[in-house]
Amino acid sequence: MKRLARATVAAVTVLGLGVPGIVGAASNINTGGPSSVTNVSENMNHNTSQQNNNTLGASATASQGASTGTANVSGNTTGGAAGTGAATNNNSVGANVTISNPSASEAAAPAVMGGGVSNVNTGGPSSVANVTSNMNVNSSVQNNTNVSVSTSTSQSASTGSANVSGNTTGGSATTGNASNNTSSQFNLVVTN
Repeated sequence: MKRLARATVAAVTVLGLGVPGIVGAASNINTGGPSSVTNVSENMNHNTSQQNNNTLGASATASQGASTGTANVSGNTTGGAAGTGAATNNNSVGANVTISNPSASEAAAPAVMGGGVSNVNTGGPSSVANVTSNMNVNSSVQNNTNVSVSTSTSQSASTGSANVSGNTTGGSATTGNASNNTSSQFNLVVTN
């Protein structure tokens, strides 16, 4: 009976090493008789292989042009004021991508359930019970992640001409502002 107790403790210790769900098949040994030798061998193998291929690509292309017209005051006795308005372009791009792959411990968790060695009854005088329990868990996880981010921005801004000429009394001529704004934001998160 002492040998069985040691084998059972060893099996429980293996189960406590972070591999949930593995328990050996149930064995019942009854009436072994005097001076009998009973051998029980349990072998379990659990092999998992997991490959995660992630390809993330993000790109933003913006082409912008802004220009103002021409302000001209000419050929007047008394010139007034002339002006052009502002020309503005705005561009904004945002992307959030999240990928979560199962962890190695999740991939290794087997679906094998059982009862383990449960009973050794009435072995008889001078009988021997040998119990061997082997549990092997092999897990292979390969993560291949490719991330590419590219942005391309082409911008141009120009103001028109301001001309005051040929007036007895000249006024004013102004052109507005020409501006371009662009913004790109990418958040790519991969969890293995």
